[in-house]
Order: sequence, then structure tokens, then C-alpha cells
Amino acid sequence: MSAPTTSTRPGELTYEVLRDAVEGGAAAFRCRRRLQPIGGPGDKVFPPTFAGAVYATEQRRLPGYAAPVTCVLLDSVQSQANRMEQALQDAVDAREISIPIIEVDFSSFEPTGKEDGDKNRLLSPIGKITSLQVPHRLADAILRDSEYLEPDGTKKPFRKSSVGQPIDSASPLNATPIYELCPTALIFGMWDSTGPRGGLGAKFERALVSEIVGVGAELGDLTRGVRRDPLDIASGIMVVKLPDGDWRLARAETEGEHERTVAPSKVNHSSVPFPEKTEKNRYSGMTIEFAEQTTTISLIALRRLGFPRGSATAARTALAALGLCAATLAFSAGDDLRSRCALWPVEPMVWHLLEDPAAEPKRFSLDAKTACTLLAHAAAAAAKAGAPWRSEVLTLLPSPKLVELTRLSQKVRVSQEG
Repeated sequence: MSAPTTSTRPGELTYEVLRDAVEGGAAAFRCRRRLQPIGGPGDKVFPPTFAGAVYATEQRRLPGYAAPVTCVLLDSVQSQANRMEQALQDAVDAREISIPIIEVDFSSFEPTGKEDGDKNRLLSPIGKITSLQVPHRLADAILRDSEYLEPDGTKKPFRKSSVGQPIDSASPLNATPIYELCPTALIFGMWDSTGPRGGLGAKFERALVSEIVGVGAELGDLTRGVRRDPLDIASGIMVVKLPDGDWRLARAETEGEHERTVAPSKVNHSSVPFPEKTEKNRYSGMTIEFAEQTTTISLIALRRLGFPRGSATAARTALAALGLCAATLAFSAGDDLRSRCALWPVEPMVWHLLEDPAAEPKRFSLDAKTACTLLAHAAAAAAKAGAPWRSEVLTLLPSPKLVELTRLSQKVRVSQEG
């Protein structure tokens, strides 16, 4: 089935168009685009695997098909959100956009190269982690278990500090505290389940939803064979793994109690056989007729967010601009989803505004540079209307218990890898 075409040239998505859509009752912006494997139609793609090493397949009814079609999930809603947040992070780092960022700075706890007995030092550097990188956004435990240095020099847990305490009063009817500190949580969704109210904490639904599915999916055959070791190391010659990660040949005499005799493959010397195909081993890839990415930004969900009178429309418009910017930046970064699952769009990105059920949706084009400009304009207009968001980075320091928990976890990882 060929991709749909239209002769209508997309219009320019300006701030005025966006504001009028938010204020005027439009339902959503929608972008649907088709993609093919980067190797060309018919090339194999490798979807993500789930419990039991299986792909997420299902039957879907699609326009143009008389019978349900087998589809496979290539990138989930959660994964797409992560990619869009990373695209925003990259744009912030490149100073292409300015949005509220909370960072937890582990730099002062990084290893010094000396003995690892100091519980205040990590074994491996972490650097800075931001609210665009933690899994639960503003409600993440990493932020909760960090501390804010108050102007008077005292340290307080983030959620009990002067900057974090307003989050406790946030709700869909009072979205201002979230908007000021972490507006992406209002776009991608958040549940404040780790806050003082636990499971009764505020929930914010996703306003931006995106996923990529492969249509007409067929399971491929597993490639079997072997990656030859050029030295052809024999598996019967035993070695000993040493505590520092090195190894030596095993001696004939009894080894020490702290040494472990293993095959050379355990120190990465051996040929690598490709796995046999079983019911639980189906990393064989798939071929698809095409892939389709569907992205929606619900203006209805944004209008449910409460803001002070006089600034509500401007704040919601800024959130809509943030969602459009996140999606557009991610689109521009490409769709290399994982090893052997890179996709290429076969049609340009076009946004449809769902505004009037009796008329064809209006079509708009938006590139990365224009999206960044639109976001800056919307944020400035919101600030002028009385809904500013935090302009400078909010820096937190990990609490001593969080540092110790991280250090001990690193130590366990090292031990397991050893």
C-alpha cells in the first residue's frame, strides 16, 4: 500500500496559530509519517524484545486492508518520550533552547584514584544527572533523595526545601509548581508517588504520545553460525581470573581459595557461536511492509491544567510549543532505534491540526530551528502574561545516603562482573 499524498502545501506554524488553537478549542496536533529500514524496503529490522525474549506483535485493523494486519512494536511510547527528552537535553547543552532544568551534581564525589575505602567517594564517575534524564521526571527518587543549598547556607532535602516544597500542593488544577520547575513533566506525564502523599500524589496524564510500529510484520529465520577466533584458542586450556580483572594460565597444583579456574571464553578468548533457535530465543529480526510513527499532542489535556486567570492560555501555549519542539528535535535527530533497527522517513514531517470535524485538518510544516524559535517566543509570552518558568539551572547535591547507596551498588557491580 503506497503512502498517501496530497497537493496542499503545508502552512507555517506560527505562535499566533498555536495560541489560537489552544484557546479556540482545537483537539490536538497529529503527525503520522511512514518510514522504511535504512537499508531499503525489505531489509530486516530488529524490534525490542520483552520478557521471554519475544517481540510485541498484535493484529491491527488498518485503512486499506480487508483483514487485520500483523504489526510489531518498534519503539514504545515510553521509549519515544525518552528520545524526545534526550533531544531537548541536547538542545539545552547546545544552547539552542532554554527550559527549566534540575540537575543533581555528583562531581564532588567522584573517585580520586586512591583506595576505595572512603564511603564519600564513588568507584566510577557519574557527573551530572538532570530532570530530563531520570526515569520519573520531577517525581524521581534521585531528586527526592538529593539536597538543596538554601540561601542561608543550610542544606535541606529537595522536597522539604524552599524550591521543592511547592510541589506538594501541585495538582492538575494547580499545575504552576510543576510548570515552573519541570514543564516536561506536564507534557510527558508524571505521578508523584514518591512524595509525601505516596500513592495519593498528583497525577498528570501524558499530553504528548508517540510510538513506532512495523506494519505487515513477518518473523525472520535465526542466523546460525560462528564468529571464528583467529587464534583458535582451545576451550580445554583452563585459566584463572585474577581480582584485578587480569588472568593467568592455571597451574597444575591446587589453586588458592580466592582464585577461580575457568575456560578461556570467560576472559573473552574463544570463537563465538551464534545462538540456536528455540521458542524462547527469537532474536531473528523481522521484515515489514513499512513502519509508521504516530505522534499526537492533546490540546484537550493541556486545557485541563489549571493556571492563574490571565496567564492560563499563555502557559498552555508554551507547553504546546514545548511538546512540538521536543517531537521535532527528536524527528530531526533520526530514527536509529537500536542495533539493526535504523529507519528512514519516506515522506516529510507534517503536523495536522484537528480543529473542525467538518473540514480537512489544517497542515503545517515545522523544522528544528523554527521549533526552537517558536518555543522561545511562547515562553517569553507566557512570562509576560504572568507565567514564567525558571530560567537558570536548579542544582542539587546528592545526600550522603544516596552517595553511599550508589557507591555500594557500584561495588556490587564490579564484584559481579569479576
